Amino acid sequence: MRRLGSTPRERGSREEATCPDIFELADGRFAVIGTEMTAELRGRLPADAGVADYERIVVISRETLLHAKRDIPEF
Repeated sequence: MRRLGSTPRERGSREEATCPDIFELADGRFAVIGTEMTAELRGRLPADAGVADYERIVVISRETLLHAKRDIPEF
């Protein structure tokens, strides 16, 4: 597993244990740590999007994703 982008501390967090983060897993999938907002956002998804019972909508800050952008591999 490897972190994509800056550490929470590098992004200004004082409590690294409670910050959004993005990781690339050994098998190429991505893991996201963020705020779970499935109930709040499910009804706002486009008609062609859905959330399975085993899935969750997770929100991260724009800053977290932009910091990770440089480490996201191309095809």
